[in-house]
Amino acid sequence: MSRLEKIAQFRAGVKSVRLKLGLDTFVIALIGAIVLAYFWSAPGTYNGSITLHDVANYGVSLIFFFYGLKLSPEKFKEGLSNWRLHIVVQTATFIIFPLVVLFFMAILGSNGNRLFWIGTFYLAALPSTVSSSVVMVSIARGNVPSAIFNASISSLLGVFITPVWMGIILTSKGGNYDITNVVLKLSLQVLLPVVLGILLHPKLGTFAERNKGRLKLFDQSIILLIVYTSFCESFANKMFAGYSFAEILILGVAMIALFFLIYGIITLAGRMLHFSVEDHITAVFCGSKKSLVHGTVMSKVLFPGISGVGVILLPLMIFHALQLIAASIIAQRFDKRGKE
Repeated sequence: MSRLEKIAQFRAGVKSVRLKLGLDTFVIALIGAIVLAYFWSAPGTYNGSITLHDVANYGVSLIFFFYGLKLSPEKFKEGLSNWRLHIVVQTATFIIFPLVVLFFMAILGSNGNRLFWIGTFYLAALPSTVSSSVVMVSIARGNVPSAIFNASISSLLGVFITPVWMGIILTSKGGNYDITNVVLKLSLQVLLPVVLGILLHPKLGTFAERNKGRLKLFDQSIILLIVYTSFCESFANKMFAGYSFAEILILGVAMIALFFLIYGIITLAGRMLHFSVEDHITAVFCGSKKSLVHGTVMSKVLFPGISGVGVILLPLMIFHALQLIAASIIAQRFDKRGKE
């Protein structure tokens, strides 16, 4: 075997291990964005006439416009009738998730960092992720039409429900919180572009489908930009000063424990309701995952002018990476059923 063949074999092996662990290119890029912000924070804190924050704001609206373009009304309607599954997913996403975190905040809230707790509750209040939920359900051979419906409706409900939950927490901590203004801003930046995209789907839907790879790259680029600028501000204001590696490690353990706790609750609910295997797969993947896209977008509206946004986003980013790893492994196991 030649040297080039050995190198190619090694790269293929590394790629195989990386994919099995769920460490896709985007997760690695997220880590890279944080590292870049640590060593070069100046672009993210620049306050000129046109800033990276302005670029990110316009990019966010385009993300949701393109999301609306890709949302096929036919596929949406196809999953509409399975109401028991929808209730379980949306209840897990917007009620069980926040209540579980509130429970632990009541017991352990005096221990740990306040911004970590806010960040953990913030991720609990977010809608389900769209693309990765549908992808995982597809890999696991679950109910894909219902996954598309639940992930889509979750994204729209989150514009209203997430600010309400955060209003409860932020006002209880003595902060000022104008929920009407927050919902209005999110509606203009998120909901309006989605509606416009849906209306234009008949004319531009094929364009969006044909260029879905490029649109995904655009989405990820904007998210990386938001993450970069958020951590630039946090590093510039020394918001991570005093945090030890042990604290970050404990946070990571808490995030994966939260994922499996919710996963277990949904599994139990599915068994009590006698879900089919396909519906069970859709329930656990759509109900246990949280959207990094919505989390980064909404943080710009919910936490304006807060230098510690990077700290608040850290639980979500850790959860995002770990949920991809865990969900990838579980999806592959579901896919093997009946094949062995």
